[in-house]
Amino acid sequence: MRDFEKITFKQFSKDIKEDKELYEKYKLPTRDSEATAGYDFFLLEDLEIKPNEIIKIPTGVKAYFEYDEVLLIFVRSSMGFNYNIRLVNQVGIIDADYYNNKDNEGHIFIKIQNEGKETAKFSAGEAIAQGIFTKYLTTKSDNNLGIERKSDY
Repeated sequence: MRDFEKITFKQFSKDIKEDKELYEKYKLPTRDSEATAGYDFFLLEDLEIKPNEIIKIPTGVKAYFEYDEVLLIFVRSSMGFNYNIRLVNQVGIIDADYYNNKDNEGHIFIKIQNEGKETAKFSAGEAIAQGIFTKYLTTKSDNNLGIERKSDY
């Protein structure tokens, strides 16, 4: 099974700010309809990004899923078409073992760059990126590498 969770308020206070009201009201990623592949990630606060500027955006979200799956993060197509905003790493890859890791609980960040000529402004609650869960395959040689298998998929 897979799902999204909020990071703890302790982690939220460390990574974002100590604001209980903001913590209580932000929403987890959702899909628009049954036919939508991506789960929209929403901005926690208003955002302004100048031309050529790079910004690391906290989402307040962590995700759990099966060990033979990956969560891929893409910029929403409207961000690229309308504002020339892109993910700095093109596609974010979140592995299953990132969830509840010792460093940051698995808090998902999104890093974007404005490659346009105008300052782009976005409002809190606006969808900025989307995540898609998918299965992946491994090779037979993984057994020779001493990689511990969590399941027999």
